[in-house]
Amino acid sequence: MRWSSLSVTALGALLGGLAGGGLVVGLTLVLKAGIDLASAQGTWFALTVPPLGLLVAVLALHGYGTEAAPPSEPAPARSFRAFPADGARADISADVVDSAGREERFPWRLAPLRAVAVLATVGLGGAMGTEAPAAYFGVAAGACLGDRGRRWRRLLRPAALAGGAAGVAALMGIALVGTAFMLELGQRRRAPLSADRVLAALVGGVIGWGIDTSLGLSLIRLVVPREPPGTFGQAALTALFIGAASGAVSAAAGAAVYRAKKWRASPALRLALGAAATVAIALVLARIATPSAAVGPGGGAILWAESVDARPWPALAVCLLRAAATTAAVAAGGCGGVFVPFLAVGDLAGRVFAPGLGVGHDLAGAAGAAGGIAAGYRLPFTAVAMALGVGGPAQATLTCLATVGIAAAVPGAARALRRRRPIR
Repeated sequence: MRWSSLSVTALGALLGGLAGGGLVVGLTLVLKAGIDLASAQGTWFALTVPPLGLLVAVLALHGYGTEAAPPSEPAPARSFRAFPADGARADISADVVDSAGREERFPWRLAPLRAVAVLATVGLGGAMGTEAPAAYFGVAAGACLGDRGRRWRRLLRPAALAGGAAGVAALMGIALVGTAFMLELGQRRRAPLSADRVLAALVGGVIGWGIDTSLGLSLIRLVVPREPPGTFGQAALTALFIGAASGAVSAAAGAAVYRAKKWRASPALRLALGAAATVAIALVLARIATPSAAVGPGGGAILWAESVDARPWPALAVCLLRAAATTAAVAAGGCGGVFVPFLAVGDLAGRVFAPGLGVGHDLAGAAGAAGGIAAGYRLPFTAVAMALGVGGPAQATLTCLATVGIAAAVPGAARALRRRRPIR
């Protein structure tokens, strides 16, 4: 009987992974084309088009979107535009987390409207990322596939989970990142790490990686550490300083983004203040760095840092401004992810210490990016999977893994310090 259950899980995961991975690749190619176009424009674009994208996203979610009727009335659950009264309409990650372990409740019918908001926010150069859309639309594709009547219901959960894992794996080009991302997000809802869930996530991750490899995609650029640390002491200091720095900056950014998501102001006020902050930050970034550093999830800022061999203080300024830009986009009501922006924030935070530590900027950036995911997004196992998957010399990989451990401890240490009462 157990083998029969696993067979059903594998079948559902196969179908969901193919559906989710295919949908996410198509959508991400469109988003990537928009980001590339935005990065090639001048300051005028960074100051005008991303705020217009935020406006379109807010109009789609709050103008066309409506509020669902009470749960006792089942019809709105089948609506393509009715959102729960107590939910943040732009927070697509929340739907993935809230439905973990009970994917039959995933509101996949809202995906088309969310797609419009994501295309407007991310595709027009907003400071948000593509990983949350990859997970969301991957799960939506699997849930839609399994929601075809009673005969398909047993396939719904594995298809939805595998669809999300396939979407993230196809985006990142690393199978275990998709698997770890979905399972680790599920732990926030205490979804069980059962054999069925692990199998579905593994199958989805492999399918997403297979799609990326077979098509020769490069949907996201990950920095590969080429130059290892020279000595054990240098590796230890690199992990310590970059782990603490990337952990502190990204954890603070994560707290700010969380507060921005939960801000209960009206959509109009959120848009006005968030868009104004977006314009101001873009203007400063364009002056101290380059206009491309002000648009997209952060790839332009990393390319700037690499091309000019950025010195510590400018790199730190761009790092903090990028964190502020993502927070402003979230506050305005933008619809996208923060995983990729945290990669950029952590990368830039790591590069601040590269000259002083005497390590290569590629190692500093890779270690900082992994630390940013561990502390900012609170996904240490996903950060470990990413550090192992990007490759590079073994000493550099070990340094990145140590950085993840230190960065992951930063939020807990900060909470402990806040709880301490002064001695009177």
